[in-house]
Amino acid sequence: MAGIVGILLAAGRGRRFDPQGQRNKLLQPLPGGDVVAAASARHLLAALPRVIAVVRADDDATAALLAAAGCEVTRCLDADSGMAASLVHGLRRAESAAGWVVALADMPHVRPATIAALRQAVLEGAPIAVPVHQDKRGNPVAFGRRHLPELLALSGDRGARGIVSNNPVNEVCVDDPGILLDIDTPTDL
Repeated sequence: MAGIVGILLAAGRGRRFDPQGQRNKLLQPLPGGDVVAAASARHLLAALPRVIAVVRADDDATAALLAAAGCEVTRCLDADSGMAASLVHGLRRAESAAGWVVALADMPHVRPATIAALRQAVLEGAPIAVPVHQDKRGNPVAFGRRHLPELLALSGDRGARGIVSNNPVNEVCVDDPGILLDIDTPTDL
């Protein structure tokens, strides 16, 4: 059985960022010159030996960027049906893992130490581990193997939120405001 694998969800359309679809928010530069998706990938890879990045079938630029960063890139043909399709697609490429840290490519400020703490919580037996900063839960979320059947049965656009809501969760307190910061609009950059 493999260790904890990162699943980087990078298959959304980012319609809140650009309703016309002209600018891919994952390819936008952050202050300092880094690119949103590359920063997210790098932070995951700093804490996990294997990261699977899920991209849309037609998103060659994001696929190339994430492959260059060191991710295993996989294209989800039905990504437009919702976040669950992307998550299930990524999990199927790492079904033998001991657990997964599910991260969002539009959250480039999550620190590697936070990801490592979530990994450790699952390795120590937490069925679900969620980071908490100043009493607020954030992302990414880590899952142990026991939730694989539920995760693989997901559909629609809610992702794994229902699984987290309906099961015991280990809260991992972190000094990381990045768990609460995503890039939804150009002003978030």
